[in-house]
Amino acid sequence: MNKKNFLPLIVIVFSLLIISCNKSDDFKIEKGRVGKISALTTINDLEKIFKNDSIVKNLSEGALGDNYFQDDDEYLIFEKGGNLLLTLIPKEQLDSTSTIKSIEIHDIRYKTNNGISLSSNFSEINASNILRPESTLQSVTLFLDELNATITIDKDELGIKDFITQKISLEQIPDLAKIKSFIVWFI
Repeated sequence: MNKKNFLPLIVIVFSLLIISCNKSDDFKIEKGRVGKISALTTINDLEKIFKNDSIVKNLSEGALGDNYFQDDDEYLIFEKGGNLLLTLIPKEQLDSTSTIKSIEIHDIRYKTNNGISLSSNFSEINASNILRPESTLQSVTLFLDELNATITIDKDELGIKDFITQKISLEQIPDLAKIKSFIVWFI
């Protein structure tokens, strides 16, 4: 075969390699980045980033409202099939130029370089991250400093049924305990 016959083959292989790398980055979790969203992403950018998906906006009343116990604005990202991917909270309420404060992961395809995802169990998380546990009434929150993220495990997974805030150590968490929530913070 001559060089002219190899050129189209090389172009096709190179194109497929670029496309496959971009697809894997769509679901990659790193410090300051979740998929295509970074710490510099604004609410305005979401329409472009998720142009093939649906964005549901749950807006608060902001500082002008009468409700002093109001919730933050929420932007829920659904893919075409209706699956919830992410919940984003902006730093500033009712401001389309605001950057993102936090992203809650809802889809198991989002993973860290170490393979940590919403479907991971405690032993997988504990093997690759330095954790600080903090107990609440119904759950244990694990702080992943290297990602600036929190992972929550329900106390039912630990066999604790009481609503108490006793200190929980990492040794008390069973290896097979499942994740309840996974949130990446940009603050």
